[in-house]
This record gives sequence, C-alpha cells and structure tokens, in this order.
Amino acid sequence: MVGMNFSRPGAIDLSALAPRPPAAAGAPGPAGAGYVVDATEQDFQTVALEASLRHLVVLSLWSPRSPQGPEFNARLAAVTNSYDGQILLVQVDVDSQPGIGQALGAQAVPLVVGLVKGQPVPLFQSTVDDEQIRSYFDELIRVAAQNGLTGRADPVGSGEPVAEPDDDPVDDPRFAAADAAFATGDLALAVAEYEKLAAQHPGDDEVKERLAGARLMHRTHGADLTSARQAAGDAPDDVDAQLLVADLDVSGGHVEDAFGRLLDLVARSAGAERERVRERLLELFTVVGVADPRVAAARRRLATALF
Repeated sequence: MVGMNFSRPGAIDLSALAPRPPAAAGAPGPAGAGYVVDATEQDFQTVALEASLRHLVVLSLWSPRSPQGPEFNARLAAVTNSYDGQILLVQVDVDSQPGIGQALGAQAVPLVVGLVKGQPVPLFQSTVDDEQIRSYFDELIRVAAQNGLTGRADPVGSGEPVAEPDDDPVDDPRFAAADAAFATGDLALAVAEYEKLAAQHPGDDEVKERLAGARLMHRTHGADLTSARQAAGDAPDDVDAQLLVADLDVSGGHVEDAFGRLLDLVARSAGAERERVRERLLELFTVVGVADPRVAAARRRLATALF
C-alpha cells in the first residue's frame, strides 16, 4: 500500500537496486491494445491502488493548463503501450481531481510515480524524453519483479471482454468502507475499517494483507526519507527511528535493507522493545508477501535471533 511522500522534486535513484529481468505473467494483449486509463477521486482506489496489487501501475499527474501536459501524456501513453501490459498508465488531471494531487502532496506537475503493490516509487517531476521514460520504466519493472509483482494489465478498449476473477477484491463488499476512506484520503479511518474486519475474520489472509498495507501507508504518510535516515543514524537504538526507516525502505522497494535493519535491532534489544520490532517485522513480511524468498530468509534469521 502507499506510503505517500512526494514533496521532494526530481527522480528517485533506482540504480542501486540489483537488476533482475522481469518475468511477465500472462500473454501480451492484442496488437494495438491500449494500457492507459483516466482516474477520478471516486475510482482512484480501484483503478490505481487496488490494480497495483495485481500489476504495475504508473501515475501521471498533469494539468491541461500546462502547455506540455497533453503532449507529454501522449508520449507517456505511447511508451506505456509498447510494454504490452507490463505497465498500466493511470492519468490524473489535477485540475478536475484536486483531491488526488493533494493526497499525494504534489507541488508541481507533470509528476510521474510508480505503484508497486500500492507502494509508491517516485520517478520524475517534469517532462523527460522517450529514452529516459523507458529507462525509468525498465528500472521500475525490475523493482516490481523483486517484489513479486509480475502480472500484466488487461488491455483497455481492445474490444475483448475482460474476465474478472471471482475473488477480485474490488468487488468484495466487505472492503467498501475502507475503499471509501481511501478515496477521501482518510488513512486512519481506512486502517480502522480493516482492523474491524481483521477482528471479524481473524483467519482471512486477504484482510491481514490489506490491514498491513494500510498501516504501512498511514505510518509513512508525509515522512521524509532523508530526515528519517539522519535520525536513525544519530540514534541507532531508537526503536521508533529504526522502525520508520524500515517502513520507508519497504515502501521504496529496499526490502532486504529494511529486514536487515530490524533483524539487527532484534538482536541487540530486549523485552518490550524487542517485541515491538518482532511484531513490525511480521507485519512487513505480510506486506512483502509470505511467499517472497526474502521473507523466508528473514524469518530464519528472526528465529535464530529470538531462540
């Protein structure tokens, strides 16, 4: 889920992430199929956030008042379509949908942000050429693959019916209240709604995953990574400072860094503080996905540290 902090301009450096070729799931769409949709404040939760749990989403925040906006969106769309469904481009007109821009903390447009399982990966703010767009998209696909997200988007407007899985979370009425809270940007309420569902359905893995993701979004909303890292470096035994950096690292795709930080903290802490760190690790395991090999490795290290 999303930990939103888009106030800093420029591009996030993805080059430090180890490259891994994307493993695409499903077949490419038919020739000429498009993978571009518009989002409103009413459907942003389903069109963007929920969709990013199944496949990679790129948000393009733009304004028709900007002379380069429509032309740049057209170039983004052309590049996106060439990836045959590995990416769904979600365009947001911040003039007609100001709530989305405000929720994302957008200070200027165009702003382009990736969503990987709801986690934001800020790409760039301003227009760039097609070659640069492809470079950012290629790195984003690697980040998605590292996080186990390899699905393909359904083509839009291809004339073919789109099969909806029976367990599509968008259609599950249990999540309507939480979805409504997300649509208004009320992350605290969304967490509260998922906590109610978790109490009612303690064995439901999907509810657990959604609750863990919503809590991550809430904890990281408005946090600045640079300041958080500085605080954690200045106070290596400050549990709150270390937990925040770990949250931000998971949000940014640096999963192994986050796990390593908290596992080291478990090893040198005790009592209630150790339990807090253990619980946060377990929640982050849920966010990343229990089948992820990095989670399995971290679980083994955690068991060694505890016992």
